[in-house]
Amino acid sequence: MHDHSHSHGSNTRIGWAFFLNVTFTIIEFIGGILTNSTAIMADAVHDLGDSLSIGFAWFLSKVSEKGSNSEFTYGYRRLSLLGALINGLVLIIGSAWVLTEAIPKLLQPEMPMVEGMIALAVFGVLVNGFAAYKLSKGKTLNERILNWHLLEDVLGWVAVLIVSIVLLFVDWPILDPALSFLFTLYILINVAKNLWHTIRLFLQAIPDKELSKSVYKTLIELEEVDSIHHLHLWSLDGEHHVLTAHLALQDALSMQQQLELKKSIAERLSKFNLEHTTIELEMTDEQCRDASEAL
Repeated sequence: MHDHSHSHGSNTRIGWAFFLNVTFTIIEFIGGILTNSTAIMADAVHDLGDSLSIGFAWFLSKVSEKGSNSEFTYGYRRLSLLGALINGLVLIIGSAWVLTEAIPKLLQPEMPMVEGMIALAVFGVLVNGFAAYKLSKGKTLNERILNWHLLEDVLGWVAVLIVSIVLLFVDWPILDPALSFLFTLYILINVAKNLWHTIRLFLQAIPDKELSKSVYKTLIELEEVDSIHHLHLWSLDGEHHVLTAHLALQDALSMQQQLELKKSIAERLSKFNLEHTTIELEMTDEQCRDASEAL
C-alpha cells in the first residue's frame, strides 16, 4: 500500500526547498549585477541548476504518484531523465555565459562591491542552509540527493564569504573572477558527467555492469537452467531498473516444477530491488522467436 502521508511530507519539503532556491536565485542574479561580482553570478548559475533539479524532482514526485496507465505502462519515472537533460543544457548555456564575463575580468580585474558580496554570501549560507535543514528530515532517495546539492551550495557561499572578507583588507580584485572561473569549471565537469550518464540511460545502456553480471550469475546458478539469452537490463530513471531474460531449461518441467522455479527466481532476484522483471522459460532445443537478435 502506498503511504500517502509519507509522500505528502516529502512533496512539501521538496516544495519548500524549490521556492526558497528559485527566489534566492533571482536575488543572486540581481545582486551579482549590482555588485559587479562574477563569483556571485557563477554561484547563481549553480543555484539555478539546483533549482531546476529540485523543481523537476518535486514535479516528478507528484506525477509519479499516478503510477502506470494504459499509455505510460511503466509510469512516469523517465521524466526525471528528461529533467536531467534539460537541466544539463541550461547549466552549460549559463556556464558559458559566466565564462564570457569572467575571462575578460581575469585579464583586467575590477574590484566588486565587497560589502554587497558579504551580505549576499551570508544570506546565501542562511537560505541554502535552511533549505538543506528542511530536506534533511526526509528519508526518500530524492530528498537525500537534493540535500547534498544544497550542502554544496552552502559550501560555495562560504567560499564567496571568505573571498569577500579577504577583499575587504587586500586589494586583489582578481580573486573574484578567479573564484567564478573555478565555480564554473566545477559545474561544467559535473554537468558533463551527468549528461553522459543521462544520455546512456536514454539509449537504454546497462545502468551498472556489475549489477548485470550479478544478475546473470544469480540466474545461471539455477540447476534447472542450461543457458541464458536475451538478458536485457535497463533503467527507467537511473534508480529503478527493468530486467527481461530468456532462460533455456535443461529438461522439460511439470507445471508444479515450473511454479517452484519461478518462486526460486523471484526470491533470488529480490535482493536486486528491480522495478519490473519479465522472465521467459524455454527448452534448450526450442526455436526462440527472437533468435535473430539473441545475445
